[in-house]
Amino acid sequence: MRRIFLDPYVLDTLLPDLVGHDRRPSAFLVYLYLLGQTSDGRRPHVAQSLQTIATRTGLSKSAVQSAIRHLKRRGLLDPSVQATVTHPVQKVMKPWER
Repeated sequence: MRRIFLDPYVLDTLLPDLVGHDRRPSAFLVYLYLLGQTSDGRRPHVAQSLQTIATRTGLSKSAVQSAIRHLKRRGLLDPSVQATVTHPVQKVMKPWER
């Protein structure tokens, strides 16, 4: 089992914002999963299919799609990166680190 470091912002601010205010707990789960996949800190890109993300988070594929759309609108995933079936890449953003 590997350990990851979470910036306090993720739990103190992002959790209540996405889950409480936006009422999108699936978006928080997807973001947390994708953030964990970039925990080595080398690259902010994650190349995993919607089905893999769905399986690993316990969400449906459509819930993952909806969550990704919401995260892009919120600026937590780079909206300029267009994932495709053959190139399923998402760029995880950390806007609090600017």
